[in-house]
This record gives sequence, structure tokens and C-alpha cells, in this order.
Amino acid sequence: MKQQTKIKLTVIAVLGFIVLVTLGFIWRMSQPVQMSAAELRINGAIELSTPRVFSDFKLVDHRGAPFTLENLKGKWSMVFFGFTNCPDICPTTMATLAEMYQDLGESEKEKLQIVMISLDPERDTVEKMADYVPYFNDDFIGVTGDPNFILRLTTQLNVAYTQVPLGENNYTVDHSTQLVLINPKGHYHGFFKAPHAEVGLRQTWRSISNGFDH
Repeated sequence: MKQQTKIKLTVIAVLGFIVLVTLGFIWRMSQPVQMSAAELRINGAIELSTPRVFSDFKLVDHRGAPFTLENLKGKWSMVFFGFTNCPDICPTTMATLAEMYQDLGESEKEKLQIVMISLDPERDTVEKMADYVPYFNDDFIGVTGDPNFILRLTTQLNVAYTQVPLGENNYTVDHSTQLVLINPKGHYHGFFKAPHAEVGLRQTWRSISNGFDH
């Protein structure tokens, strides 16, 4: 009987140890991973050494409400510059953002907004943005408006684009593919290089936001 009792106690101790190790592993995996600048770069995320202030602007969102610099303050913003007639890169990027955003926790979603700003405001009306952007996620924000404000904004955020004629009064827009990251102060914090992957975006944003000094 004493031998059986010892065996039972040993088994209980081993099982208890396994449970503690497992819980510790689960806890560690649930914590934000703090990446170094080199690790961020390997995963396509670039943080500026000093976040940049950029000029205010006056645009309009897909609901018809004013959209200015103030709308980029108070939370993180991933900003994609594209256009609704884009045949491949834009819908692919927006779909990747939707997958990334969907797998965030509710508290994380409250800290991050996804914004698409049109590089083709002549064709991308408020109504067209309202049809396009929420298709990927109802929380996403589509923005269009004055081409002059968009040009100034893209210049300050290092986003290049140009209209390319296709003939018969038609054109497309060649543009940069990075995702611009704006911090909660409304400053240009960095960017994510293409190609974009939802896991990489989620992990690098978590690391950057976790290490952000408000």
C-alpha cells in the first residue's frame, strides 16, 4: 500500500508539473512578442527613428463625414493608398488586412483602425468608396476628396503614384504598395513593406504598439 501511495503521489506531482509548464507556455504565447528593429525589418515592418509630423488635410470618409488629421489621433492607423478600379494589388491588400483585423482581440481592435485613402478621387466618389471598403470589413474606413490634399499627404508619407493612360479616355493608377502606420499621436510612425501577410502584420503591429511610449 505504501508503494502504491508513493506512485500515486509521484504521478500527481508529475501531472501537476506538466499542467504548470503548459499554463506557463500558453501564457507566454499570449503575450505580445517584443521584436528588435532588425526582427521587425526582416518581417517587413520599418519604424522611423523619429516619427514625423505631417500637415492637416480635409477629406471625406465613405459615410460622407469630414476626415482630417484629428481622425488619425487617439488610436493606431494602418493606412493603405489605393483605388477601387485597381485590379489586383488593392483588393488583395484589403483582403489581407481584413484577415489580420478579424483575428485581433476586441481590445486590440479598439486600438487600431484600417483606412483606405483613394489615389483616384476623380472616380472614387463617396458612394463608390461606400460600396467598396466596407465589403472587406464594416469597421474599415474609406476616404476620398480633394486631389490636392491627397497629393500633399502622399508626398509627406512617401507614397508615390501616377496616372497611366490606357486609351479611349481611360487610365489606371500605378502606386506604392506599402501600408503606412500612423501612431496614436497622429504622427507618421513607419510602414509595412509588400508583400503583406496577415500573420506578419499582426505580430509586427503588436510588437510596435506594445513598445510605444505615449
